[in-house]
Amino acid sequence: MQIVVEDIEKTTAVEKMKYIWSPWRMSYIEKHNDEEGCVFCQALGVQDGIQNLILYRGKRTFVIINRYPYTSGHLMVVPYQHEASLDLLDSETRNELLELANQATILLGKEYHPQGFNVGINIGAAAGAGITEHIHLHVVPRWSGDTNFMSSLGDTRVLPESLEDTYLRIKKAWEQLNY
Repeated sequence: MQIVVEDIEKTTAVEKMKYIWSPWRMSYIEKHNDEEGCVFCQALGVQDGIQNLILYRGKRTFVIINRYPYTSGHLMVVPYQHEASLDLLDSETRNELLELANQATILLGKEYHPQGFNVGINIGAAAGAGITEHIHLHVVPRWSGDTNFMSSLGDTRVLPESLEDTYLRIKKAWEQLNY
């Protein structure tokens, strides 16, 4: 993956505009609406690794790297049970969901040294859930200033680490936790 930044002069102004090219995103853009079924349930059917980004499988839930992360290290804890809200899960699943989120914050704290975390669940499209039919909990490491002009003005995230590197880094750290 290579990011190309180039200056292109505007035809109507003296100032220059910078463009960031990220051609690897086109495959997602073109097929995003064509995908059928639940991405979490589909990931469960694939052998764990960089292909499905699953880091850990518990008894009732699993931990997976967000394929379109807010920051490097953005994890999700997902129940195996395909339900849209917390009240449809049994208490053991809800407990494991929170316990694995706690373990994820501990691991990310040691590995990435964030200054804080966003931990939460978006239930329903109005609440910002991108995948509404299968509830999941986000664990997002945060640093002061990680929302800069690119995300504020350009609606673009700049991540310093590839998903593959993130997966390998967190997988190794998770295995060292002896879970």
